[in-house]
Amino acid sequence: MTPLPIDKMTRTARCAAGALALAMLAPASLGAAEPAPFEMPGPALDILVMRGDQSLPIAQVPSLSEGDRLSVEADLPSDQGARFILVSAFLRGATNPPPKDWVQFAETWKKKDKDKALVLTVPKGARQMVLFLVPDTGGAEGVLSDAVRGKPGEFVRATQDLNQASLDRSRLDAFMMAIKAQENSHPEYLRSVAPTLARSLSMKLNEDCLSKVVEMQAACLLDNRETLVLSDVHSSSLAETLTGAPTDLALQLAATREAGYGFYSPYIGVVRDIAKIFGAFSSPQFDYLPTLSVRKPEGISLLLNAAPSFQKPKSVMVVAMPAIEADSPPRLRRVGDAPVCVARAGTVLPVEGAPLIFSTTYARDVKLSLKAASGETVEVPVEARADRGGYVLTGAGLPPAFKGSVEGHLYGRWGFDRFEGPDFMLQMPDGGAWSVEGDTAALVVGRDNGLVLKGGAPACVESVMMRQGDGAPRPVEWKVQGRDALALTVPLADRKPGALSIEVKYQGVAQPAAVAVRSYAQASRLDGLVIHAGDKAALLSGQRLDQVESVDVSGLMLRPDGLTRDGSVDRLRLVAQGDSGAGDAGSEATARIRLRDGRTVNLAVTVVAARPQVGLLSKDISLGQPPANGKALGLNGDNLLPDNGQLVFSIRAGEDTKLSASDAIEVAPRDEDVAPIRLTAGNGLRLESPKVIVATLNPKMMAPSLFGPLRFRLLRGAEVSDWQPLVTLARLPQIEAVACEEKATGCTIKGRDLFLIDAVGTTPTLDQAAQVAQGYTGSALKAPATRDGKLYLRLRDAPDSVVTVPAV
Repeated sequence: MTPLPIDKMTRTARCAAGALALAMLAPASLGAAEPAPFEMPGPALDILVMRGDQSLPIAQVPSLSEGDRLSVEADLPSDQGARFILVSAFLRGATNPPPKDWVQFAETWKKKDKDKALVLTVPKGARQMVLFLVPDTGGAEGVLSDAVRGKPGEFVRATQDLNQASLDRSRLDAFMMAIKAQENSHPEYLRSVAPTLARSLSMKLNEDCLSKVVEMQAACLLDNRETLVLSDVHSSSLAETLTGAPTDLALQLAATREAGYGFYSPYIGVVRDIAKIFGAFSSPQFDYLPTLSVRKPEGISLLLNAAPSFQKPKSVMVVAMPAIEADSPPRLRRVGDAPVCVARAGTVLPVEGAPLIFSTTYARDVKLSLKAASGETVEVPVEARADRGGYVLTGAGLPPAFKGSVEGHLYGRWGFDRFEGPDFMLQMPDGGAWSVEGDTAALVVGRDNGLVLKGGAPACVESVMMRQGDGAPRPVEWKVQGRDALALTVPLADRKPGALSIEVKYQGVAQPAAVAVRSYAQASRLDGLVIHAGDKAALLSGQRLDQVESVDVSGLMLRPDGLTRDGSVDRLRLVAQGDSGAGDAGSEATARIRLRDGRTVNLAVTVVAARPQVGLLSKDISLGQPPANGKALGLNGDNLLPDNGQLVFSIRAGEDTKLSASDAIEVAPRDEDVAPIRLTAGNGLRLESPKVIVATLNPKMMAPSLFGPLRFRLLRGAEVSDWQPLVTLARLPQIEAVACEEKATGCTIKGRDLFLIDAVGTTPTLDQAAQVAQGYTGSALKAPATRDGKLYLRLRDAPDSVVTVPAV
């Protein structure tokens, strides 16, 4: 083995040691009351481990195994003044002293390799291994052998503490060196890299440092270093792991297991009571000096927390070796489930759960195995980067066959054994088109809209822009959704309806892919569609129903036939085009509602029971008495009800309808804005039988706004029959006198409310009748000369009826 030059070793160890404030108590003989940091460089050891036909330096071996062969040699300078005996001891637990032949010695100052090096085989049953560098003193071998065999549990405890502390130190060194490397980089870079480093190495980051001025951030982050590192979860107290503040970080740590070591504090800064342990069996000849192992390519260099003594009692340097147990590969987990784009060099595969992959060389030859859809396979080398938060692809680009989505598997060597890492979904731009998933009519102006695009390699999307017409492009917020979709937030708060272009740009691809979509005004809100069995009409309720163009219910085409508003609710009457009606009651259908802008909205519909069916059976009009000083008007037919008369009419129920005393009849003009009057059992309505009901309508009890053609319908709870014509209510003028002179001069009608007359003629057909001006306010009206002693009037309320008045 090539010895590490002492000057190089010293510089490296001193640099690392200066970054550490790992506290342990110094030997009891020094009388130090406070923990002293391990900052003093010590000697180095070249250690090679052979397992089967493989050999690795100790820096790459996380744990030893029974049957392993070790070569251990002290790397001391050629002018080394003090002679050291190199001692190895295998342990088999705190309560089982090792046999004598498990303790071996080598004299490091000898010329021959076989005399100055230890060549060992890990015996069966061994659980731990410890090395000692002992100043050459007569009887040292026996004293040390007795100490190890006399109190093996103390050395088991010390080995655990020192080995774990060395692993913690490796993570602290990695953090420190990465922070120092960024001191002269971009001022803001440290703000992003420090949290990533802390997560990768499971450090306890002081977030307040990142809010300081740039020049002070690094120094702040490296302050109070004794509390920076969290220990491995396997060697921490169960209670502290479950209840301590940094539980989430502690559970991420997956280093080597420390079999048989017990459980201790999770903080490297907690004082490890090495002095008390070793003080229990110190002798006048020797004190025991703990060391930390700094892993080097050929072996380890030692750090001390106190200067060794070469006078009695002389210092024995204690070196902990990895545990003797089955390897426990790192439990690597990928961070998140999103696909990873490998379109650019330096792609990061984010991982967590094993901070020692970043601070040691235990994990080696790590590769990413890929398999294309064509069956072609490729292995890409990767490099662990704590500052990037995972493994970075270091090879050249992928072969052309690897496009779209490709499954990747991370694997490597953990010491002598293979370890399996997580799987990744990797993506490369494949040139495929993007399409809209779901309803393309869901984009509504006046608000931000969600939109999902389906396509290949969404993880490789660099930007998404929106363009409308010839306007400037506008960025669109997006995120990867699954392995083949982008979830967009399209900003349409200040946009008008119309065509849009969504432009998706891949990393490394010059031209974006365009997706044509369209934005719309706020669509109608559809609450429900009510249609009765056999009906040719339906009622649609909701909002903005003025946008409805047509409704198709299982082939029954309905068109708008009047829109009314009840507060904030629109009600749209729809009438069938054709002779067919709705299907049977209980049948289900989907109404396809077409809006005026071309959109189509579906609405589930259930045909309800047929509405009550009634018909007019008979009616009788009673004329009122004329005024005492007026003339009686003659009314023709049975369809004109004077405002001073009375109407009695009867209604017959249809075949499937039965009448009851709780039914009501509504009477209303054709004008939808005029409220109807309601006839009930206590107000003009009497039930003759379950099939016939008789109603009395007194115009004097009606509102003045009710006149002209009237219609009626049966009202039963929420159900109503169709409107049917009933009678024409006419307001009559008060004719006080009619005076006719010679034929050449005609007649004069005198009276009140003459504006209710539309025209006056001398024949029933009102040929050449005199038209009365609208809004006429006079009390006398000129009329043609009578031919048969009568004048014929057409009233404004009843233009289809003729009223006669005597001319004498």
